[in-house]
Amino acid sequence: MMGARLPDNCEAYRRLGPFAAVTLPPGLLRAHALKPGCWGLLTIAAGHIGFVWEDAPDRSIRLGAGDNIVIAPERRHHIALDGEFTLEICLYRQSESAGVESSASKA
Repeated sequence: MMGARLPDNCEAYRRLGPFAAVTLPPGLLRAHALKPGCWGLLTIAAGHIGFVWEDAPDRSIRLGAGDNIVIAPERRHHIALDGEFTLEICLYRQSESAGVESSASKA
């Protein structure tokens, strides 16, 4: 997993894809950010993409099959096409109850 890690108190709430070059929503090619409290996990199943953080636009990250990257809330980014690919995005939200349950189960 590249970059940040998902917080312990996250739970998956939506899965997007799989997408290929011809089915990728155009908005993912433009700068965008996840809303506060929402995290993303982008996973590449096949091929390659470029992933660009808007705060470091000259440093595109090349992701290939088997790679994934955690996307933190409110950090602007976009995808750059790099040939054929298949990717999936899973969205997570921070949950107060998940944090409480995990703390209680450790006691």
